[in-house]
Amino acid sequence: MSALKPYRPKTGAAVPVMAGLSDQARAFQRAGKAESTRRAYRSDWAQFVAWCEQFGFQAVPASPLAVLEFLSHEATRGAKASTVARRLAAIRFSHKLAGHPDPTDDEGLREGLRGIRRQIGTRPTQKTAATADVLAALLMRTPDTLAGKRDRALLALGFAGAFRRSELVALDVADLRDDPEGLRVTVRKSKTDQEGRGIEKAIPHGRFIRPVELVRVWLDAAGITEGPVFRPVNKAGRVEAERLGPKTVERVLKHYCAAAGLDASTFGAHSLRAGYITTAAERGADLARIMDQSGHRDPRTVVGYIRRANAFKGHSGSGFL
Repeated sequence: MSALKPYRPKTGAAVPVMAGLSDQARAFQRAGKAESTRRAYRSDWAQFVAWCEQFGFQAVPASPLAVLEFLSHEATRGAKASTVARRLAAIRFSHKLAGHPDPTDDEGLREGLRGIRRQIGTRPTQKTAATADVLAALLMRTPDTLAGKRDRALLALGFAGAFRRSELVALDVADLRDDPEGLRVTVRKSKTDQEGRGIEKAIPHGRFIRPVELVRVWLDAAGITEGPVFRPVNKAGRVEAERLGPKTVERVLKHYCAAAGLDASTFGAHSLRAGYITTAAERGADLARIMDQSGHRDPRTVVGYIRRANAFKGHSGSGFL
């Protein structure tokens, strides 16, 4: 095991972009990662720089000792294992992009990380799935206003397409195509399709939630014929031109969860997606067909939902417990 290298006094805070790149090359370089990832990395890097300034460590280039001390500080403050891992990735990415040696490539640092993961645990916090029954309860609480019609369409389509919130708010009217069986929705770019090849999701008319009808009611009431499907509605009751932000999806969901008497803190933006997968698994849907709708590439993720949904079906102890 290699020893951690001693730190040096701080000399700088910002990581420079590679010298000599044209504006277009820099734009392509920035496009190499999703905007949400870049945004998270910028925040993580800023926190690392601020910590280094506070405790007298050098941020650029950083030593393995500085990185481990920072990550230990974060873990002690209550950061989750996934957050610690992302902080590490942001530091690695910033150094590599600037042409500096990677301070995270150190056996002593890796050993310390193993200790952090063992100490704080790596099991992710599961948000409550907004299953079909939960969704029905939420839709009943939406008012018959313009904002209420938008919220009904947002919740219903988000559930029916097992959309990520970024995918949902990125939809344009041009991405919706009528079909005798319902609606064909084109997702032009997603977490698992960063190159923008695009996937198409089929949304049936349905008999209970009726997502296609709710989307049409919203678009007709709002007078939207092109551009973003989901938009803010101001206090005067007028539809604004810009696109709804991803965080609004979670706020809308939590608002109606609270209205329905549910513990809103246990629900998140991922709950609609998880709710669709869970409900489909409970109804015996085929794994491949569930993945067609959710857009998952790794079946292990979906299998986890299926196991939780069917935990008591055919239980090994059902005959004698």
